[in-house]
Amino acid sequence: MFSHHYHFGQRLASVFFAPALALAFVQPVAVAQSPKPARPSPMKPAGNQPAVSVPEQATEEKTWTNEELQADPDMALKVLMEGNGRFAAGKTIHPRQDIARIRETAKGQKPFAIIVGCSDSRVPNEIVFDQGLGDLFIVRTAGQVSTYSSWGSIEFAEEVLGAKLIFVLGHTKCGAVQAAVQVPEVPGHIVTLINDIKPAAQRVKGQPGDEVQNAIRENVRMQVEKLKGLEPVLAKRVREGKLKVVGGVYDIETGLVTLVE
Repeated sequence: MFSHHYHFGQRLASVFFAPALALAFVQPVAVAQSPKPARPSPMKPAGNQPAVSVPEQATEEKTWTNEELQADPDMALKVLMEGNGRFAAGKTIHPRQDIARIRETAKGQKPFAIIVGCSDSRVPNEIVFDQGLGDLFIVRTAGQVSTYSSWGSIEFAEEVLGAKLIFVLGHTKCGAVQAAVQVPEVPGHIVTLINDIKPAAQRVKGQPGDEVQNAIRENVRMQVEKLKGLEPVLAKRVREGKLKVVGGVYDIETGLVTLVE
């Protein structure tokens, strides 16, 4: 029975992934990051008005290509967190968001990280991590709940596009988690989201601290573990040491992401 499903899966992969893989080999894409724009000079004051101060931009010792970050998920995580630090400090550099990058990524994509995030409009992933076009492959649902279609998207980004870092991103004051903790009944298909979060809410019940915030962190933690153990693709890559899966919580009041251990 396992052999039958395995060969069937191989045939599906040859139908859907072979053309994409073939195109990738026929037309290799260089995704070196675009040069950073020069820091603008302070504006000349008008009359007695003070000069406008331009914040110092963070400088990096090395500009990493997406291929290099795919080969080093630890460095990919460091780049993400540095970008978030810039964002929270008001020193974003908006990298790789120009017309040159648009033309470059039109030829193909090599995202260096997969973000499994919440659909909340206050948490736009490229912005809070200060990244550009083609850098992040993003899967978003309320409460960052993932199921079969999400798993397929994640596996595609890892197996075909080459991303080796998965970051599960929750956030403070998440309405989906709050509903799982406090609302006994929800309408329509929303219940499928809430039911997936309820195990996290039950696990932290009675713990000290804010129950919703505890559930938010536990929900991220459980989702990370689920992805690490997802057979047959992701779990195998984790065992091989080729894939890193981490989680964090974004604070909607400060803009900072804190890793969840």
